[in-house]
Amino acid sequence: MKRFIITILLLAFAGLSFGAENLPAIIPLPRKVVCKGKIAFTLTESTRILLPRNDKVLRRTAEIFVQTIAREQNLMLKIREKDSGEIRLTVDPQLAEEAYRLDITASGIDIRGGSSAGVFYGLQSFRQLLAQYGTVLPALQIEDAPSFGYRGAMLDCGRHFFTVDEIKTFIDLLALHKINRFHWHLTEDQGWRIEIRRYPELTKIGSQRSETVLGNNSPAYDGTPYGGYYTQDQLRDVVTYAAERFIVIIPEIEMPGHASAALAAYPNLGCIGEGYKVRTHWGVFPEVFCAGKESTFEFLQNVLEEVIKLFPSEYIHVGGDECPTKSWKVCPACQKRIQNESLKDEHELQSYFMLRIEKWLNKHGRHLIGWDEILEGGISQSATIMSWRGTAGGIAAARAGNKVIMTPNTHCYLDYYQTEHPQGCEPWGIGGYVPVEKVYSFDPYDQLAETECPYILGMQGNIWTEYIASMAHVEHMTLPRLAALAEVSWSYKGRDIEDFRRRMENLRKIYELCGYRYAPYFFDHAEVKK
Repeated sequence: MKRFIITILLLAFAGLSFGAENLPAIIPLPRKVVCKGKIAFTLTESTRILLPRNDKVLRRTAEIFVQTIAREQNLMLKIREKDSGEIRLTVDPQLAEEAYRLDITASGIDIRGGSSAGVFYGLQSFRQLLAQYGTVLPALQIEDAPSFGYRGAMLDCGRHFFTVDEIKTFIDLLALHKINRFHWHLTEDQGWRIEIRRYPELTKIGSQRSETVLGNNSPAYDGTPYGGYYTQDQLRDVVTYAAERFIVIIPEIEMPGHASAALAAYPNLGCIGEGYKVRTHWGVFPEVFCAGKESTFEFLQNVLEEVIKLFPSEYIHVGGDECPTKSWKVCPACQKRIQNESLKDEHELQSYFMLRIEKWLNKHGRHLIGWDEILEGGISQSATIMSWRGTAGGIAAARAGNKVIMTPNTHCYLDYYQTEHPQGCEPWGIGGYVPVEKVYSFDPYDQLAETECPYILGMQGNIWTEYIASMAHVEHMTLPRLAALAEVSWSYKGRDIEDFRRRMENLRKIYELCGYRYAPYFFDHAEVKK
């Protein structure tokens, strides 16, 4: 992979101080920036955005940008499809799909993308330039494209539920950072959050828990019923909202473990067949789907049939993590399955389970993603691995020829604390210590040979919500670490932590303009080099 090139030509600006502190401050770092040394263009209320005729996708992209700039810059731009315009948006098939080129000259601003997504990313960079320079813009040229095709973030809505409007706020955060995948964790031991019309008890019973443990798994509970789920109409609305911002939603339906809520609704799907409850505290529980019953697979396939109609994503995440095998060891149906399928043990039974679900997904035009536990007992060559227990699982999978998304808890778990001594200064986290600098230092290709690197699709940040019950808390844990993750996955070899600090001061302006409740620690302790 070629190293990113940052070209800055510093000439005298007419009436504009342009020292090192005033260089374009865009995150993620663009591949190439050329400053041409003069004030070029001033935006006014009469500035028009010119679109190709009858391009509905670009029109919606322009509308979103107009709404954003009206809020952030108090400037209402106009959209045109004929005559002329000062901000010209076009799709250029000669560019890579997510690449863009942004040119600011005396005649206006040209933003070209290899697709509508590329144009959208160009507008996000332009948005940051407006935050930095205001409406008086320097002459410059940006050529940019991402390093990784998969740039993701996961939000767990099983432990705590977030409203549709809150989910849209989270999607807006991702869009600002050029993140293109939203991994939506929808089922858990503590709550089933997706309407499945064929199985109404999943939401009637499985989405509700009687109370919630207080604090860090203390002996005390709040005594307050808790619940919530998304209707299919709401899910379609969110999918459309994300797609307009070029974000693909990957739903996660947990199996065979983390199934307490589903089993509370349909106890016949468990090995024992009775006594299941939606869990009220956190952890790993022995209640799992029975791998020996055909009714289990019939149920899960019926669930997935509705899921794939709601989510057009190529990938469906099926969990596969933290699945205790205690109940399988004593279940006659599971032991019979092991014997009939000539399996070695319960690890191979889980592989049988995953492979069977994967074959069903493949038959229906989708592909499976699972957490790295699905490597245990063997997996198919076509499964994609999400490596969370460090990078070892991802490295092993890439070396075996499987596609990999790197999301190690060592660098990418955004529910971990951001300071070494969080007591008294940080809200609840699950533990651990992952500051912005740690996220920024991550190398998704570490320990891989050049021939193995193409199997790494990209990386993802995860926000588990055992101790995160509000969107304010989500934003605090997400920002500004999401910016560091975005730069690793977009810019990769072009990274420089000190320059990142400088540029983050500009992105911070947008956080404040949008009212995002970011964590202050990185800014409070940073010495921005001028």
